[in-house]
Amino acid sequence: MLRARVVLGVSAVVLAAAAAAVIPAAAGAAPGSASAAPPGRFAAVNPDTIGAPAVAVNPDTIRIPRAASAGPPTTADCEAAAGVACYLPDQIRDAYNLPALYARGGTGKGVTIMIVDPFGSPTIKADLATFDNQFSYPAPPKFTIIAPAGKIPPFNPKNNGMADWAGETTLDVEYAHALAPGANILLVETPVSETEGDAGFPQIVTAEKYALAHYKVGVISQSFSATEATFATYGQLSPLRAAYTDAQSRKVTVLAGSGDSGATNYQGNGTSYYNHRVTGWPATDPLVTAVGGTQLEQTATGYSSVAWNDTFNPTFLRYWTGSATPAPYATGGGTSAFFARPSWQNGVKALTGGHRGVPDISMSAACDGSVAVYSSYAVKGWSSVCGTSEATPEFAAVVAIADQAAGHSLGLINPTLYRLAAGHAAGIVDVTAGNNTVAYTASGKQVTVSGYPARTGYDLVTGVGTLDAFQLAYELSGRQP
Repeated sequence: MLRARVVLGVSAVVLAAAAAAVIPAAAGAAPGSASAAPPGRFAAVNPDTIGAPAVAVNPDTIRIPRAASAGPPTTADCEAAAGVACYLPDQIRDAYNLPALYARGGTGKGVTIMIVDPFGSPTIKADLATFDNQFSYPAPPKFTIIAPAGKIPPFNPKNNGMADWAGETTLDVEYAHALAPGANILLVETPVSETEGDAGFPQIVTAEKYALAHYKVGVISQSFSATEATFATYGQLSPLRAAYTDAQSRKVTVLAGSGDSGATNYQGNGTSYYNHRVTGWPATDPLVTAVGGTQLEQTATGYSSVAWNDTFNPTFLRYWTGSATPAPYATGGGTSAFFARPSWQNGVKALTGGHRGVPDISMSAACDGSVAVYSSYAVKGWSSVCGTSEATPEFAAVVAIADQAAGHSLGLINPTLYRLAAGHAAGIVDVTAGNNTVAYTASGKQVTVSGYPARTGYDLVTGVGTLDAFQLAYELSGRQP
């Protein structure tokens, strides 16, 4: 998952009518303050004081700290080395019943998955070829890389930002392709990831709009977000929705990860956490399907899922941080401070209240259950990564296969997801265990942010649950297997 820091600008803009109902921004302390008012307290928006935002987008993919290996680590390797699980892409395929789709020709053929990452990776085409060769996957029919917002600067492996974005790009591309091997990949790169002014997040929007206008896209996979509380008003967020309203008009499905910090998220400095519940946009946008994270547990007969939360997992924490002290590693989820409950969530209003709730659906994201990627942009070899940056391209692959089954792109799928869940459709697999309560240390004291429990039916930690891809692809498409 990537996080974005919002820096307020000074130019005035007009608060335009939104494509969905909007709740005024939270009142209280200044944006980014740990003492900001909790969700539920709102102040009226004054259009005369709205400033245009400048957004800094930062990668936050979680890479398990072990030296790159010559071959992909197996579950047994990871359990022996660190006492935590890891999985190969074939195991992810099996966990979601994807081979049953492949057997019927459901591979995403004819559909384009658009992936958006600042800088990208200079070795991504070669790395994907190595990844495919390892697992005997075919190359994507088309793999196109564009940079419509400007020339990408030369890659510098000593630049941490570039290296982190290269890692994010690797995960996004390899797992979208692994699960939808017949889909085309359109990688949209932007040249600046962190700049005050007219770059960063607005640059991503510009690139997305160009790609939508020039390519036939079925689904967009995004692994970046900005904590809602870092926006002072909806008016500062509103201009950044342009690509999503464009996608809606073109019937393109837009996905975004719900975050990797549980019920909290980063403040504007990109390092500190809020001490109360917050959520991240664009996952909270009603024009976006929010993808949360689960932990896969392999059993003798298959796989089961619980809500992803490694915050209190001492084995993982010691391996990752050298200490068992709790740290926020969990699926994001909660209610929006900006967007009102859309009509398709009326059936779950007992949990969301008057707000947009996230996530909508979840897939594998746990660090104790990470996945193998191959890269060579810095050091050649295999490593393990985790987070909702994994779940999002995985679900993009499922949507691509559903598009193929339907014979056209599906556009906003949220109304269908909630209708299917209400009808107990076979493609929706309920997740009833776990939560996204997290804790961290600040000023020498442990701070706990109470999250939400998984429960029967919809919840604010896994959404409608996880999925059986074979069933869900056909249910989304409206076609019979």
